[in-house]
Amino acid sequence: MKVSVIGMGAVGTEIVGLLVHMSEVTEIVAVDKLRERAEAEIWDFSHTTPFTYAKNPRLVVGEYAETADSDIVVITAGAQLQQGQTRDDLVRVNSRILQDIIGRVERHSPGAVVINVTNPVDVMTQVMLRASGYPRERLLSAGTLIDTARFLRILAEHVKIDPKNLYGYMLGDHGATGFIPWSLCRVCGAEVDTFCRLNGLPPVDREDIRRRTLEAGFRIFERKGNTNHGIAASVFRIIRAIECNEQSILPLGVLLQGEYGVADLVMSVPCVVGRGGVQRILHHEFTPEEDTQFRASEQHLRHLLALA
Repeated sequence: MKVSVIGMGAVGTEIVGLLVHMSEVTEIVAVDKLRERAEAEIWDFSHTTPFTYAKNPRLVVGEYAETADSDIVVITAGAQLQQGQTRDDLVRVNSRILQDIIGRVERHSPGAVVINVTNPVDVMTQVMLRASGYPRERLLSAGTLIDTARFLRILAEHVKIDPKNLYGYMLGDHGATGFIPWSLCRVCGAEVDTFCRLNGLPPVDREDIRRRTLEAGFRIFERKGNTNHGIAASVFRIIRAIECNEQSILPLGVLLQGEYGVADLVMSVPCVVGRGGVQRILHHEFTPEEDTQFRASEQHLRHLLALA
C-alpha cells in the first residue's frame, strides 16, 4: 500500500511515524512546501526502521509527481489555527489552498482514497469535492472521530471503564455545534444512566461532558501550540479500517445526499469504512432533542460553506 501525506507539520509528521509501523504499508511519500524540513523528518524516520517489524517501507520526500498511484492520500496542509482563532476562521484561506492541492492530487492519483484533516474539516472536504471528480466515498474528512475519542475518554473516566468498552459518538460538526446523541451511547451494553445507577455511580452530567469534549482540543492548543497525537491516531485508525477492509463504524465527514434529511452537505455521521473508503452510511433515529442539535450543525456548516 502506498500512502502519501500532504503537509508535514505536527500532524502529518506523526501520521508518518505511525505508518512506518504498519506492516501493510510499502511506500510513504511526504510532500511539504518546506522540503528541507520534510527531508529531515523522513531521514529521522529512516533511522527507526532497523527496530520496526514491518515491511521496511520506502520513504520518499517529493513533489506531487512522486505521489502518483497512491492508494491513500492524507491532506493536512493549510493555514494552522492561531491563538484566539476558531477553526471556522480558516475557511477562506484554506479553501483556496485545498482547491489547488486536490487538483494536483487527483492528477496523479485519481483512484486514491483521500482523507482530509485540514480545518474546518467538513467544509474543506466539500470544497475539494466540488473542485474534483472524486466520489463521496473516496474523499472524506476525519470528521468527528477525534471528538468521539475525546468524548469516550472523558466518559470512561466517569464510569471507570476502559474506553474501548464504551460505545458512542460525537456527530454533526468538528466544531462548536458538535453534539452527542446519548440515545446511541452504551457502557458495556447498558444505557449510560442505567449503568451508573446499577453500579453505584453518580449520573452523568451530559452538558458538562459535551462542553469538556468540545474544549479539549483548545485546552491542548493553549498549552503546546498544536494538537497532534490524538488526530494522528484518528487518521491512522481510518487508514487501518480501509486497508484491512474492516467494515468498522467510524464517525466521519461524508457528503450527504438525502441521508438524515440533508442534501449536498458534508457532515459527520456514522459510516461503515473498509476497502475503497466509505462503504455505507448508517441510519439512526435521533430523539427530537438530538435532531434539533443535528439541524443546528447543518445550519452552521451551510453558513461556513457559503464563505468558502
